[in-house]
Amino acid sequence: MSYKRFIYSAATMVAIAALVMTTVSCENYRNKPAISGKSTVMCDESFKNVLDDEIAVFEYTYKQTEIEPVYCGESEALDSLLNDKCNMIISYRELTEQQKRHLKSQDRAYRCRQIAVDGIAVITNTANDIDQLTMDNLRDIFSGKVTTWGQVFPTKLKNDSVKVVFDRNGSGAMHFIRDKFLGGKDFPIKFFAMRSSEDVFKAVMANKNAMGLVSVSWITSDLKGVEQTIDERVKSLEANNDPSNVTFTDKVKVMPICPDNDITGVLPYQAYLYDGSYPLYRPIYAIDASLGGVAHDFYVFITGTIGQKIILQTGIVPAAEPVRVVSIQ
Repeated sequence: MSYKRFIYSAATMVAIAALVMTTVSCENYRNKPAISGKSTVMCDESFKNVLDDEIAVFEYTYKQTEIEPVYCGESEALDSLLNDKCNMIISYRELTEQQKRHLKSQDRAYRCRQIAVDGIAVITNTANDIDQLTMDNLRDIFSGKVTTWGQVFPTKLKNDSVKVVFDRNGSGAMHFIRDKFLGGKDFPIKFFAMRSSEDVFKAVMANKNAMGLVSVSWITSDLKGVEQTIDERVKSLEANNDPSNVTFTDKVKVMPICPDNDITGVLPYQAYLYDGSYPLYRPIYAIDASLGGVAHDFYVFITGTIGQKIILQTGIVPAAEPVRVVSIQ
């Protein structure tokens, strides 16, 4: 008996309620007194696709505002927040109690909310004929126990070394893999740190033995709104269209990952990020240390209805719009 899997957003099941919420939210934005000014948001580079979309719609809504994104490593963003060089960051970690006390000692505010669940996608060259990887395979690769693809699986790349590629030194993806597989210790292997997630794609496409680690938001090939004007984009968001049907790029191979104690690989679809079936998932937080102004208004926007719908379009899971898998005969 065959089954076909479909991915739905929760908004599809409660369309009427969501439409009311969206309408009220949009009216609140329009009726709010005009805000103006400029603020800087520092963000791990792997979240760039998402934040660029958020900023475009926010600045369209508030035409006298300007959000300047600074894309960097996660460590640099956190250091800048704590050293009062910016008031808002996007991070894959919450602040520690000591860091919160540090902000308080500076007479600064502290607001933190989870805005999404992201995943680290494992991408390989399309010439790689391995069908899936297990968590043990990844542990062996990152620990240096396995150095060639032939040690992973009998493959036509059996004599090729595994070339591990990250977006940059100190990135959230690098920290996540190090914490997940090495207990926070330094990598014992040689790896390649690029300048951006886009450069990871280029490296993987150019090298048949490469294995890249990127945010899931970088592998969606059908981002809704890519060919729309900003006016059309905003109207689509306000119309409560369900944007959760995303697909992956075919320029690289997105590798299914087998969870521990399982033999079936799972792709990083939104539903499997949401329920934890895809094992390389991680939370994303917006952290605001401002005392009001544009930074705080952007924080409210990105954690609100429209901001969350934008996240839903990028292939990761917004905190307020969960998705589910339904099996139909």
